[in-house]
Amino acid sequence: MTSELIDLTARQLLTGYEKGDFSPVDVTRAALERIEVVQPLVNAFVRVDAEQALTEAEASAGRWRRGEPQGLLDGVPVTVKDLLLQRGGPTLRGSMSVSAEGSWDEDAPSVGRLRAHGAVFLGKTTTPEFGWKGVTDSPRHGVTGNPYDITRTAGGSSGGSAVAVALGAGPLSIGTDGGGSVRIPASFCGIFGMKPTYGRVPLYPSSPFGTLSHAGPMTKDAADAALMLDVISGEDWRDWSHLGPADGVRGTLADGVKGLRIAYSPSFGGQVAVRPAVASAVRRAVAALAGLGAYIEECDPDIADPVEAFHTLWFSGAARLLQHLGPRQREALDPGLREIAEAGARHSALEYLAAVDVRMDIGRRMGRFHTSYDLLVTPTLPITAFEAGVEVPAHSGHRRWTGWTPFTYPFNLTQQPAATVPCGVDEDGLPVGVQLIGARHADALVLRAAHALYESGAAGIAPPAVG
Repeated sequence: MTSELIDLTARQLLTGYEKGDFSPVDVTRAALERIEVVQPLVNAFVRVDAEQALTEAEASAGRWRRGEPQGLLDGVPVTVKDLLLQRGGPTLRGSMSVSAEGSWDEDAPSVGRLRAHGAVFLGKTTTPEFGWKGVTDSPRHGVTGNPYDITRTAGGSSGGSAVAVALGAGPLSIGTDGGGSVRIPASFCGIFGMKPTYGRVPLYPSSPFGTLSHAGPMTKDAADAALMLDVISGEDWRDWSHLGPADGVRGTLADGVKGLRIAYSPSFGGQVAVRPAVASAVRRAVAALAGLGAYIEECDPDIADPVEAFHTLWFSGAARLLQHLGPRQREALDPGLREIAEAGARHSALEYLAAVDVRMDIGRRMGRFHTSYDLLVTPTLPITAFEAGVEVPAHSGHRRWTGWTPFTYPFNLTQQPAATVPCGVDEDGLPVGVQLIGARHADALVLRAAHALYESGAAGIAPPAVG
């Protein structure tokens, strides 16, 4: 029963609770046992709250016995990336510069909503220092390994969350995504991950990287993500940029993709070198969408690579983040983070505003693009998972993580919803993801197309064998 329970989706768990087939205590114990086995292998957690989780599960079990479940996720085990506040324990953000002392008595908005809906919190998951890069290793917590090959990276910066979901340590996790940080690890680890429209999931405290950073669901499939998004979206006075609730995205999942106009850009017009195994898997997913009735046209968005503008905004955010640190604290930082912060500190206000101009222009261009196309489909990443513990693949010629993530960070600049769906594996058995991108506010449409891929059998891969 234990192995069966960790493989179930959140929706399947809720059905089981309602029927009395098993209880939240059974499921939470199974998840905790799974963590005990896999944590020494992959290092996905910075803290596990076993006693508190079982207490929450017992309370949930009592509510189910009385026929009075609390909200939409009562008794479902969840994990939280250690950039988001969760009351009862410190949020260390992968950094030696953050003290664990303090009251830690506040939830981030999304965490608070999960709590209000009865979710069971298993623990906090790993992140690189302050979530600054696309892989997950930090001076404070070490390296997180990939569930399909522990010598490879899990991706980042929500790497611990992706690994937790992939390995059955709870079917749901909340990640953050400032340049791909939900989609990158979800793709590398073979799960579903979504960056909703900016503001759909309120953030507090606000990200040091400003309005590039989104919070979003990391789940076993698109239907679980829709359920989770209905819970964690909405208003919160602490976030002045919130958009309000997602308006019942679950209700649109069954509408399918028939008649949708979908643009397929395999390489951004030849700008990106995509590995053949990745290209083939993504092409099959696109063919599946066509087979479901979507109109597919190979077409590239009218955008140039905005990496320099992204770097200006990202590096400036890092400089501001670390501005208060003294020399000894800076010495203990991830050297790459220290380097980009030093670069960011050299940017002038005019350079920053010029980057904002680029951002507004690419947003306008993508807005026009979506007057012709409902969705844009690309590879999530041009490669599969590489060696753990490094920022860029060996011999790639890349200097920074943005060199190998050209399909993800542009859509943080534009604040569009974007999701990654597992669509195959490469010759080494490592997961490949296909990315679905919608116009701003088209979160439901992205989830609908992703769900159609799952329903057709074109999405999803065999679970990892680790542990």
